[in-house]
Amino acid sequence: MTSFTRVLGTSFSLCLLLVISCSHNSITDSVISFASLARVLELPTVFAATVAPDVTTYHYNLARNGLNPYETILTPANVNSTDFGKIGSHATDGHVDAEPLFLANLTVAGKLHNVLYVATEHGSVYALDADTLVQLWRVSVIPAGETTSDDHGCGQISPTIGITSTPVIDRRHGPHGTIFIVAMSKDVNNEYHQRLHALDVTTGVEMAGSPTEISASYPGTGDNSQDGRVVFNPTQYAERAALTLYNGNIYTAWTSHCDAFEYTAWVIAYNETTLKQTQILNLTPNGRKGSVWMSGGGIAVSEGYLYLALSNGTFDTTLDNNGFPSHGDYGNAIVKLNPTAHGTKLAVADYFNTYNTESESDLDLDLGSGGVVTLPPKTDVNGVSRNLIVAAGKDQNIFLADRTNLGKFNPSTVAPDHNVYQKITGQLAGRNFSTPAYFYGVLYYGANGDSLKAFPFTNARLPASPSSHSATIFGYPGTTPAVSANGSRNGIVWAVEATFNGTAVLHAYNPADLSHEYYNSTQAPGSRDAVGGSNKFITPLVVNGKVYIGTPTGVTVFGLLHH
Repeated sequence: MTSFTRVLGTSFSLCLLLVISCSHNSITDSVISFASLARVLELPTVFAATVAPDVTTYHYNLARNGLNPYETILTPANVNSTDFGKIGSHATDGHVDAEPLFLANLTVAGKLHNVLYVATEHGSVYALDADTLVQLWRVSVIPAGETTSDDHGCGQISPTIGITSTPVIDRRHGPHGTIFIVAMSKDVNNEYHQRLHALDVTTGVEMAGSPTEISASYPGTGDNSQDGRVVFNPTQYAERAALTLYNGNIYTAWTSHCDAFEYTAWVIAYNETTLKQTQILNLTPNGRKGSVWMSGGGIAVSEGYLYLALSNGTFDTTLDNNGFPSHGDYGNAIVKLNPTAHGTKLAVADYFNTYNTESESDLDLDLGSGGVVTLPPKTDVNGVSRNLIVAAGKDQNIFLADRTNLGKFNPSTVAPDHNVYQKITGQLAGRNFSTPAYFYGVLYYGANGDSLKAFPFTNARLPASPSSHSATIFGYPGTTPAVSANGSRNGIVWAVEATFNGTAVLHAYNPADLSHEYYNSTQAPGSRDAVGGSNKFITPLVVNGKVYIGTPTGVTVFGLLHH
């Protein structure tokens, strides 16, 4: 959970500090989640935060909306090439594909630090002082006698595979807090391993019971099944999707290496204290493919349910009496999971799939190439409150679904996909490999080969076309934006541009008009603000007056030049 740091004392003092009403019963024991705060952020509120927020999960929160509403240092007035730019970098031993994470005011070796956590494809985890970039500790989670995985002949994660997915932190777990990480490795017998690690955030030392080997089987006759059970083969999978911590469970979700058979769609959960396996669900148990990757996005959580999107794979177009796939195969779908079905069993509660899902899977036009975002309640034209989720994939459509009724499947070609709440067509110029950001009623999408676009909600619906867009066209794979703001004011939309020559460019935009660019890292003379190399699916971390960007060789930091 992403939370305001615990050093504030009581919920009363927290409410005073944030300058918001204390009447909300959800604000308790001095911890306020970004997800619950999303509703408040529909109001013109300013936060007078004096302590930086923790960022403990991908895209800031379990809604996955990419919003840090506690940014009191960076503003439209000072994010320009005169006052703002590159202030440092730290080299690492491998690609930084995971989004860095951040803890404020953490005591490490007897001293208080803001701490930045950086994970690499070489299997290393770095804890850096977030202000000075001095290394506080560094550990390898690759066991002695093993190496990181090779890339399996697949350029998606290359040249090695170690830690790919964004970790997750629970600051209240263990004596000092715990960071959870999945790493892939290969032993001397050329056997591959996937392991879940739990490290103390102050030392990097493995917690009791860590690591645990990831293995699973599930009833089914699909790919790699034996005696009526489909088996998880660690060789065939990569953990690209960000880890999710919810209700004491660490949720992992698995993808393939360049669609190389055999693989299916796994979601596997572990108890954060014991690291014992608690839940298993295969979403294509009697078929093939259908993995979960979302270009590094994370499973979203809202109202006690988990939401994700699957890649191309088997979908049973024959439905049961309740409208669910007859053999439990959900390839290419948006899926709502109930983590407490029949006690602790993980089960599908609802789903949406496109009318032409079979042809889209055949053409590799999976809906699950992009991440999902759950949105705060919105009132439609009839006064009905709508709880919505948004997703977009390779078919260039944006889908809004109602979380109380996702829409299931309807193959009718008359008004295609009329069973989903809203479908926007023709507005993304390329395939989507990103998770959108959301701020103050506006959704921001950056598809492949497209500009960054703003879609403002009106009466709980998106417009037929964007209200503004950036001048920059973002090449492959597009961009996953983030937003920093002080409550609802001083908003800045941040986006990292990958380029064909291997460099990256940081952009900062006016959220009300994306044609107004505050800053980009090519503006200063003499390559002063050069980011460095460019990774795929990179999400900028903006917190406490700084912007952190993972690169193929480390992490680059931007901030105020004279602060």
